[in-house]
Amino acid sequence: MKALNLKLLRDLRRLWSQALTIALVVASGVGGFLTSLSAVDSLARARDAYYAEGRFADVFAGLKRAPAALGAALGELPGVAEVQTGVEALVRVEVPGSDDPVIGQLVGLDLRAPPRLNRVSLTAGQPLEPLQRGTAGDGAIPALVSEGFASARGLKFGDTLGALVNGRQRRLRVVGTAVSPEHVFAGLWGTPDQRGYGIFWVDREVLEAAFDLRGAFNRVSLRLAPGASEPAVMAALQQRLAAYGGRDVIPRAEQASHAMLEGEIKSQRVVGTVLPAIFLAVAAFLLNVVVSRLVGTQREQIAALKALGYANAAIALHYLQLVLLIVALGLALGAALGQWLGAQLTALYAEFYRFPRLEHRLAPGLLALAGGVTAATAVLGTLGAIAATVRLAPAEAMRAPAPARYRPTLLERLGVQRLPSALRMVLRNMERRPLRTLLCVGGIAAALAITVLGNFLRDAMDEIVYTQFTLSLRGDVTLWMDDVVDDAVRLELARLPGVLGVESTRFVPVNLIRGARHERSLIRGYAPRPELYRVMDAQGHAVPLEERGLVLTDRLADKLGVRAGDTVEAEVLVGRPRRLRLAVGATVRESMGLNAYMDRRQLNRLLGDGDVATGFVLSVQRGGEAALLRATRHIPRLAGAFSKATLLRNMQEVSARNVRIMSTVLTAFAVVIAVGVVYNNARIALAERGWELASLRVLGFTSAEVSWLLLGELALCIAVALPLGMLLGYGLTHGVAQALKSDQFFFPVVIRARTYAWAALVVVAAGAASALVVRRRVDRLDLVAVLKTRD
Repeated sequence: MKALNLKLLRDLRRLWSQALTIALVVASGVGGFLTSLSAVDSLARARDAYYAEGRFADVFAGLKRAPAALGAALGELPGVAEVQTGVEALVRVEVPGSDDPVIGQLVGLDLRAPPRLNRVSLTAGQPLEPLQRGTAGDGAIPALVSEGFASARGLKFGDTLGALVNGRQRRLRVVGTAVSPEHVFAGLWGTPDQRGYGIFWVDREVLEAAFDLRGAFNRVSLRLAPGASEPAVMAALQQRLAAYGGRDVIPRAEQASHAMLEGEIKSQRVVGTVLPAIFLAVAAFLLNVVVSRLVGTQREQIAALKALGYANAAIALHYLQLVLLIVALGLALGAALGQWLGAQLTALYAEFYRFPRLEHRLAPGLLALAGGVTAATAVLGTLGAIAATVRLAPAEAMRAPAPARYRPTLLERLGVQRLPSALRMVLRNMERRPLRTLLCVGGIAAALAITVLGNFLRDAMDEIVYTQFTLSLRGDVTLWMDDVVDDAVRLELARLPGVLGVESTRFVPVNLIRGARHERSLIRGYAPRPELYRVMDAQGHAVPLEERGLVLTDRLADKLGVRAGDTVEAEVLVGRPRRLRLAVGATVRESMGLNAYMDRRQLNRLLGDGDVATGFVLSVQRGGEAALLRATRHIPRLAGAFSKATLLRNMQEVSARNVRIMSTVLTAFAVVIAVGVVYNNARIALAERGWELASLRVLGFTSAEVSWLLLGELALCIAVALPLGMLLGYGLTHGVAQALKSDQFFFPVVIRARTYAWAALVVVAAGAASALVVRRRVDRLDLVAVLKTRD
């Protein structure tokens, strides 16, 4: 074995603990990178395969009612390759043994001609057969149920559920579970509440008969021809469907399930890029410090090697091999961690995004990319230290390094003279190596910032829940109708058991237009000064709507390029064709959706529809919610209901678990960084100042006093890093929240004191544990052996 290889093994054995901590930091960065991106790649691969297999449509439209013959005419539109018409309806579903309100979306399947687009895939049970068409002997309608809803509700094949279908009580019999490209994410209004919302595929003939839609359709999907213009096809489709109440045409990008899936893929790509970059930067710093120290303590060995004829390149390669071996260990650990955590994250995705096949696979190309980026970062981080070995002349290396220049600290030069001797020594040593001190502080601050980011999600979710479910939605039960109804229904609802108050709402889908810009939205008509469903600004103040015109969320206003005082046109997408010219009265900041608000009475006047409503918000006395929900089951034209308490409970069960997992993983990574930075700096300081510390022990200094000279520097680094890390965490959280921002959602940057306190505690505990390990080495310092040599 070559001499340099033997030296490399001895160096690794001597530095094993430092090498291991650096490798763990590398492993954290690589593991985070591979976890996020491998899970996202698996999700994207399942999406692409299933969209192609299920022939997912490109354009979607809902309408009131159109004759079946219109479907053929739509297929003749320029740019349209295929057309599929269908029948769908939202109904209220009753699960036996539960009073929780459930919304079901009934989707009609043509059992005589399998669908050409948006094909349904059976995942378990029996398909809907022609022999089952109509109703079973007991009058129940055979149905395939969305896999997520069946799993969340624990449904078995043969179970029956009640459904209010067009004002009549019917029963649905579960014969199997299925998934569809249209409902990969099946959640009402984008919420991950699989207990409260389910898809039910039934025989189209049964659904047509139930809703008096024989020979008609109320849903259409299009597949575009290659090279077709999506906006042009949408405009033509909207024009053809206008007479049938079908001006609400959307592209695939705005289809609810696809938008949620794409948002998740985007967010994980951001997280999988930003955080590993921090870890690799810290690892590069640690490698630089270790290699610099190693070169500094091996000056005489380097000189001897050069004198024996070793080339500069061979010596540089020797130290580079040390770096690459540490990185290789980190890569191996990171690959194993990424494979395991990636599989766990993919399994978590499978609970929300339903595909026939969703399997985790760590692509070789992704692993190669991680290895290449990590190796390049490590080499660049240590290039300066390695280059020093090449520039070192043998004669110069044989001489002892020039003694360090000591001078009064900055505080002393500013006139602060009464400093304890030990503190003055610590400050002088830190000032001698400003770059190392700054990097130490920066590494610890990065650990704290990552802990803040990991726990910020909990604070953000708490803020969203408080704003949406306490300040904004103060009612207990929300009802919505299948169409506009006279507002007098409010008086009937007020007489239901347990009802304390009722407010009417009207939601109108519109296309808001400002010059060349346009955005689909929903004008939410509330009471002039609502009490049960309020519009809240960023300061938590209610925004009155009385005669104020249109109130837009700030993101919607930005997309339209308007501000308070401007006017926009609103193209109404339901009922007869209408265009309204509306003044923007104010903008508000919200975390969910591109919303528009208006005084319901003013909205009704502009639309000329009289005093009508589409929904009602009810305040219910404590303990009376179940009785109220039972009483609403027989209300005609009631499309659905949801309970705020039930929805909140279902959401928190999901979000609490996910936030806990994310927080735990990022906290563990932060601990690795803190330990790596503190431990390596302490070990290097001990190696560099061993002779000095041993001399002080001989002169009568106690072990505790000597330890303070070594560990006091780290304590000061941690003390400085705490406020810096909090600022860095705030900035990092802002950056990530901005990168994750989408039309559907953004996280409000709210970081509570408990999050900062927890992050500081984690970093201090990790640093203290690392320092104690080094303190034990100081206590066991062999004074005779140390004083025999000057490294």
